[in-house]
Amino acid sequence: MPAPDEQDFLTRAETTMRAVLTALDSFDPDELEADLAGGVLRITFADGRSCIMNRQSAANQLWLAEGATAWHFEYAPASGSWMDTKGRGELRAVLGEVLSRRLKRPVTV
Repeated sequence: MPAPDEQDFLTRAETTMRAVLTALDSFDPDELEADLAGGVLRITFADGRSCIMNRQSAANQLWLAEGATAWHFEYAPASGSWMDTKGRGELRAVLGEVLSRRLKRPVTV
């Protein structure tokens, strides 16, 4: 059984990833498809390229990778959001920027 802190992380990560999946399910399948399994959210674009979000339990982080770029997010209790460890923004905002660039239109998640 996971330790309480680990269980909090797993619950928070799963809730976040399911919320993102729900938001992505509203997109046209000709633009992207999203699948969540085993703590990995795979977003596949029409051109076959993908963006991956996964949980890193050992670090209590969510990682996002697209192309050659990667972000590591830690939960910030004060704001109730996942923030990039290098100060590059909040998870949903960063993912929105990635999707906007890939889909060539403004996207919010």
